[in-house]
Amino acid sequence: MSVFLHAIETAVPPHVYPQSVIRDVLKAQPELDRLGQRIIGTIFNASGIDQRHSAIGEFKRSADEPAGVFYDPATHRMLKPSTGTRNAFYIVEASKLFVQAARQVMAASPSILPADITHVVTVSCTGFFAPGPDYAVVRALGLRPDVQRFHVGFMGCYAAFPALKMAKAFCEADKDAVVLVVSAELCTLHMHASNDPDTLIASSVFADGAAAALVSARRPSPGTPVLRMDHFETTLTPAGVGEADMAWTIGDLGYDMVLSTYVPSIIETHISGALVPLLAREAGLADAAHRDIEHWAIHPGGRSILDKVETALSLTPEQLQPSRDVLREYGNMSSATVLFILRSLLHSAHDDERVCAMAFGPGLTVESGLLTKLSGLD
Repeated sequence: MSVFLHAIETAVPPHVYPQSVIRDVLKAQPELDRLGQRIIGTIFNASGIDQRHSAIGEFKRSADEPAGVFYDPATHRMLKPSTGTRNAFYIVEASKLFVQAARQVMAASPSILPADITHVVTVSCTGFFAPGPDYAVVRALGLRPDVQRFHVGFMGCYAAFPALKMAKAFCEADKDAVVLVVSAELCTLHMHASNDPDTLIASSVFADGAAAALVSARRPSPGTPVLRMDHFETTLTPAGVGEADMAWTIGDLGYDMVLSTYVPSIIETHISGALVPLLAREAGLADAAHRDIEHWAIHPGGRSILDKVETALSLTPEQLQPSRDVLREYGNMSSATVLFILRSLLHSAHDDERVCAMAFGPGLTVESGLLTKLSGLD
């Protein structure tokens, strides 16, 4: 039984900041020593990011406006709200994005009605609350009260893949299942100043955003673009490799994000091997060159990660362009990011072209998927 991604839509919070603005805010913090101030410019200028969205609007305030929760414009100081305060902000603002993305994907697929939804899977690692975002989506969209709800939490940048695999399994088990998958992340709630290069790298790339997808085994109508979900695989790098280089822990002043400078090299070393189980699922791909797969949706954890992937897999610049475009326009929105790329490919790839999608996260975990672009079925 074939299962399809019928629609993908995205949503971002209203506040957008040029990368240079956030760079200068961080650079002005008294916690930074001379070395930190020097390297922060290098890190931000080499990020491959032009702008990022944030649920926080306070960095736009002028000096005569009052201090907010996260920033005091009079002193140019980033404030230090507790984890509880940040999470309270997350509950309000993330709920808006979950609902907005869900509504948009339903509007993009008018043949699927709210009454058709059988499962809701929500994804996030930047906050927690209960009843959670799955409940909020069901209530806001008027879905049936017996909809099965699941939440994929605190898995990091690769978490959209477990959610999509879960959706695919539900549809394979029940041909009438229709699964709404929604990911929303507010990474900027946890940004803070530090002299640690790994923390500065995290502060230079993470952003806020949401994406939603509709998954079912329903045959799409002619002319309707879909992505057939062919295969998924999960791979861990060898024990002891990368476990501390990509991490996400809860601290007293928010979540502490680590994106080590070693991550791109780790990915470069292990990415070819990580793809072997996925490509072995099809005889025609097992021994083919990676660039023979027309399209690649690589989670843009950072510019250097995309550079290493392109080199290690001998891909063309054009094959990585959708990932670079999302990084440049939105930054790294953790789990939601790969869905932004897949949405672009859903509308730009030609019929029967293949898409290989990958994301990397704590562990170091490599999630991969193989999809096929179709436009309706006879």
